[in-house]
Amino acid sequence: MGGSLYFISGPTAVGKTELSLRWALAQKNGAEILSCDSLLVYKGLDIGTAKPSKTELAAVPHHGIDLVEPNQQFTIVNYVAYCEKVVKDVLSRGKTLLVTGGSGFYLKSFFAPVLDPVEVPERVSQSVRTLYREQGLPALLARVKALNPDGMGDLETQNPRRVVRALERCIASGRPLPELQEAFKNQPTPYGDFEKRVCLLTRDSEVLKDRIRLRAETMVGRGLVEEVRAMLGKGLAENASAARAIGYRETIAYIEEASMDTEDLVRAITANTYALVKKQRTWLRKQIPVDRTINLDETEVDQALDSLFEVSSAS
Repeated sequence: MGGSLYFISGPTAVGKTELSLRWALAQKNGAEILSCDSLLVYKGLDIGTAKPSKTELAAVPHHGIDLVEPNQQFTIVNYVAYCEKVVKDVLSRGKTLLVTGGSGFYLKSFFAPVLDPVEVPERVSQSVRTLYREQGLPALLARVKALNPDGMGDLETQNPRRVVRALERCIASGRPLPELQEAFKNQPTPYGDFEKRVCLLTRDSEVLKDRIRLRAETMVGRGLVEEVRAMLGKGLAENASAARAIGYRETIAYIEEASMDTEDLVRAITANTYALVKKQRTWLRKQIPVDRTINLDETEVDQALDSLFEVSSAS
């Protein structure tokens, strides 16, 4: 099909939503926005995700928001399949598509393979997890080494989740790990026939810290605790990936622990969000091909809009 895809990314609280909306509204042929946020897919998780308001959603067509109930799992497999349909639909109507958000794995799915083609039967998965539960990581590694006498490639041997997955894949496929790793890397590049323009937004660390704290205070003030109580009633706790997300896990702890007050809650959300932001900043620069980096503390919004997707050799 081919075409052009535009991306605005950056760490939490940097200002992606405002700039994305303004850029989309400025496109004469009509632009639509595809969310690249792993939590915005859940209905009812509004305050804790800083989900765009009803007014913002009405101003520009959005995709990737409010797709499933909070007790339902939505995986990277679901996201990749959903995005393929959205890209085809939006571009076939002659519209511009802007992908915006900071969920790293979701964003990477546009630039590199993220889905493992090896299908692991449930019986294999259960057997490997039982081995890990009963005998621990050394037993997993011993089994992987036995199946890979010529080496384990670039496996992170101290990461239990990756070792579990490696053993599952070896057993299910009957192939050695280096061969599987090479096959994974050699999958076709997603949207390989598309031009992709990427703008990474940044701010100075102290400014970002202040914005994160203000964001946390605003969320609590707008009724985050009440939102989480309501979502727990709809099965939020059944969805580990959502319940453990920053903003929600701290609020669940607040609800369960009478010793916490709202200031404690704000402090916990702020601290954990900033820790995430530090990881996001490093990850985005290393994993995503960036055309332009814009520091929003040093650039007026109108100026940023004018130069958003220009290619910069300094990026």
